[in-house]
Amino acid sequence: MAKILCIETSTVNCSVALSREGILFGRQSCAGNDHAAKIAVFIDEVLREAALRPEDLDAVAVGKGPGSYTGLRIGVATAKGLAYALQKPLLSVSPLQAMAWEAVSRLHKTGEVPADALFCPMTDAGRMEVYSAFYNLALEEVRGVRADIVEAGCYNEYLAYRPVYFFGNGAEKCKAVLGSEANARFMDGIAPEARCMAALAQQAFQDGRFEDTAYFEPFYLKDFKAGKPHVKGLN
Repeated sequence: MAKILCIETSTVNCSVALSREGILFGRQSCAGNDHAAKIAVFIDEVLREAALRPEDLDAVAVGKGPGSYTGLRIGVATAKGLAYALQKPLLSVSPLQAMAWEAVSRLHKTGEVPADALFCPMTDAGRMEVYSAFYNLALEEVRGVRADIVEAGCYNEYLAYRPVYFFGNGAEKCKAVLGSEANARFMDGIAPEARCMAALAQQAFQDGRFEDTAYFEPFYLKDFKAGKPHVKGLN
């Protein structure tokens, strides 16, 4: 099994994980707005706990987005810097697919996974908008990543004939709209985390799906719009 350092900073969560010989080492902060201060510390701590040097890594993986512009820039810049300095492959993983992996893994443990179920991870994109995608039980993409405005009837084509599991911080605010749907199921406590990236990163490594370290950019989905600065004395 490859030794892959996973970095996830697409939301308020800042996390790092590394698997070695089936043991997962990780660090996470949910404080928000502390990614730049925590990321290097977490990487150092995880490597030390796993008794590895940076040069022992086989690859570096990063959550590619969509999500927070600032968070994505910090995570991707860190991953690219490490991959370039160590001359290791760079991998990217969808935070939404990683969340779907966690949801499927949890349901498998209970033995209650309908074969035709769909999984819809949602991250908050402001107001009633979410970043979401749909995956099947094999984690294959059924519908690509979009920025959806959640309103009555918006997911009828998926909810009409099969159970759909919704999860993530975007799903919390959608319960009032989707909760009355007979096939809507909600799962709590699932967020983009580096530890959930590990299996997907391993598969990407085995498949040789490497990113171009020099030119890789985060998947922002929406254009960045800078807010007007509010500094005393400036118009």
